Amino acid sequence: MAIQTIGIVGAGSMGSGIANLAAMNGFQVILRDIQEHFLDNALKRMDQFMSKSVSKGKLTEEQKQETLERIQTTTTLEDMKNADVVIEAVIENLDLKKEVFSQLDQIMPEEVILATNTSSMSITEIAAATNRPERVAGMHFFNPAQLMKLVEVVRGYQTSDETVEELKALSKQLSKEPVEVKKDSPGFIVNRIMIPQFIEAIKLLEEGVASAEDIDKAVTLGLNYPMGPFTLQDFAGVDIGYYVMEYLKEELNNNQFAPPLLLKQLVRAGRLGKKSGAGFYDYK
Repeated sequence: MAIQTIGIVGAGSMGSGIANLAAMNGFQVILRDIQEHFLDNALKRMDQFMSKSVSKGKLTEEQKQETLERIQTTTTLEDMKNADVVIEAVIENLDLKKEVFSQLDQIMPEEVILATNTSSMSITEIAAATNRPERVAGMHFFNPAQLMKLVEVVRGYQTSDETVEELKALSKQLSKEPVEVKKDSPGFIVNRIMIPQFIEAIKLLEEGVASAEDIDKAVTLGLNYPMGPFTLQDFAGVDIGYYVMEYLKEELNNNQFAPPLLLKQLVRAGRLGKKSGAGFYDYK
């Protein structure tokens, strides 16, 4: 079945980025979140992103408006019934994801693929909330989805070969390069490699070996990474890294992945609403 309409559940930074990406590549998009103001903020982010592209001559104003016109927003999950594939991009909470998939399973025709943008969590467990585990897979985009080239297509235990190939083909239609994660292992490829690097960088900072600025400079210049570990974690949100580390530690039964004390303190500071201490570049 040719995919013409993509449903996206969750209008946060990742969901809105994927919606923007899909619409820019000519797909009709149904973007759903639980409240209108989340959807309004998502549309504002898309408008701002594309306005920068217009100012740089990478996009015309007409193309920007046509892209926005391809996006339908809704607070009603049942509106997903008109999509040819659905990508879930809600927060990294396994119970919430399973609830969303269970509801989608009742709404969507049985042949429709239900994909999750989770960065680390079990595809198999999410798929178990449905009656179509062979049509459930991971489709992990990277932030910002409009720019980052990689998509991890992740198999659950029962994901069919056909589902994997369809999502790899869709990734290419979205101007991305897919890699196949053949086994449903926590963290998949990128986070499994990246999280230990984050942990070591935090430990270096905790031990006073170097400042956050110099650790970032060493990594960007010495390893030729485009962004240092602290810049990247502050950009993504320190709470995201914390939850991924906790999940990997529990699922892999390996304390190597345990979040360092400094990260815990930054997350707690963020929860308390303190401006100071909410990111690594606030740490002194």
